[in-house]
Amino acid sequence: MPSNNSKSRVLQFQNCRILQGHEIITEDLWVRNGKILNPEKLFFEEKGYADVQIDCNNTILCAGFIDVQINGAFGVDFSVEHQDIEAGLHKVAQGLLSHGVTSFCPTLVTSPPSLYKMKMPKIKRENGSRNGAGILGIHIEGPFINPKKKGAHPIQYISTFDKGFEDVLDMYGCIDNVSIVTLAPELHCAKEVIEEFVNRGVTVSLGHSMADLCQGEEAVRLGASFITHLFSAMLPFHHRDPHLVGLLTSDQIPPGRKIYYGLIADGIHTHPAALRIAHRANPQGLVLVTDAISALGLEKGKHHIGQQDIEIKDNRAVIAGTDTLCGSIATMNECVKHFYESTDCSKVEALEAATLHPAELLKITDHKGTLNYGTDADFVMLDDSLNVQATYIAGELVWASKGGKCRELLHGSNV
Repeated sequence: MPSNNSKSRVLQFQNCRILQGHEIITEDLWVRNGKILNPEKLFFEEKGYADVQIDCNNTILCAGFIDVQINGAFGVDFSVEHQDIEAGLHKVAQGLLSHGVTSFCPTLVTSPPSLYKMKMPKIKRENGSRNGAGILGIHIEGPFINPKKKGAHPIQYISTFDKGFEDVLDMYGCIDNVSIVTLAPELHCAKEVIEEFVNRGVTVSLGHSMADLCQGEEAVRLGASFITHLFSAMLPFHHRDPHLVGLLTSDQIPPGRKIYYGLIADGIHTHPAALRIAHRANPQGLVLVTDAISALGLEKGKHHIGQQDIEIKDNRAVIAGTDTLCGSIATMNECVKHFYESTDCSKVEALEAATLHPAELLKITDHKGTLNYGTDADFVMLDDSLNVQATYIAGELVWASKGGKCRELLHGSNV
C-alpha cells in the first residue's frame, strides 16, 4: 500500500529498539525527507503509511556519533601543510562512516599562522551524505596554550595573545568556519579573548593549561563551556586546589549553565578508574572524543601529527623517540564500547556521551544528537555489544557491516 497522502517516500524501521528520551524503548523509527517523522502526524493527519519497511533484526538505533576532536585518520593529517585538505577531509569523512560517526569537527593543532590561513577557509561546514560524515566546523587546539603543558604540540609555534583578539585574528585570519577553540585561560588577556569568541558563537574549551580552579571558574563565568581531554595536559587533581578537574563539581558554575568535558576512552590515555571518577562526578557533561591522529587505521611505524613526527608502538601513538602520548588511534565506536565496559554505566549513558552531549555542547540538538521528531535522520544501528552494524545519514544507508541482517521490504510485499 502506498503512503497515500504523504508527500514523499516514508521509511519505517521496525523490529528495533531506539534511544529516545533518555531510554532505550521498543518502538519503530519513521523517516521522511531525511528527518525523523512523528508517525501520529502521518497516520491521523495525513492518513498515510510507510512506503518501505526495514527489518532491523532487533538492533539498537541511536543518533549518529559526533566526534568534536579528531586530528586526522587513515593517513590524513589536517595540520600538515603539504596535504590537499579537501581530499583529506573526504577520505576521513568516508572512513568514519564504518565507525558510526555521522558528524565531526576536524581539529587543527598548534601550527604556524600560514597553515591556519591556508587551511581554515577550506574546511567548511557541510551536511553528511553517502560520501562521508558531515563537518560541524573546525576545532582549533592551540597555539594559545601553556608551553608547560604542551603535550605533543610543537613549542616553536606556541603563542600568546597579549594584544587580545587582534592577535587571534592575526594568527588565524578568518574564523567563520570555527566551532571550538582550545586555549589556556591563565594567559594574559584571556578574559577578553574568551568573551569575544563567545560573542562570535565559538565554543571556548579550556586545555593545555596550568590554570587553577579559580582561573577555570572565571573562564566559565565569561562563557567557556568545555574542557579539552580531561586529565591530559593539565595540572592534576589536588585536594587543596583541584585545578581544571575541579570544574566537574564546582559550585561556581552560573545558574542554567553546564560544563562539558572531553574524555579519551581509548584504554591508553585515561585509566578506567579515572573514567569512573569523571563519570560519577559529572555524567551529564561527559563527551567522548577520539583525539585520533593520522595513524588511525594505519600500520605500526612512523607518521605525522601537525608539525611532529610520531610513532605507533604497543598500540600507542607517541612522539617519535619518546613515550609522550600525542593522540589516539582509537575509533569512536571503540571508545563507546571501552567506556561502557569500564565504568559500569548504562548503554544509554555511554551512547549519549557520543551523541546528545556533544550536540548539546555545540548547541545543535535541534537537528543533531537525538532521534527526536524533526531532527536529522542520522543514526547508527548497533548490536547488544554496541558493535556498529550500519550507519544512516538523512535516512539513507551509507555503510553496513558484511554480517548485517537488515531487510528492506516494499510495504505490503515480501520483496
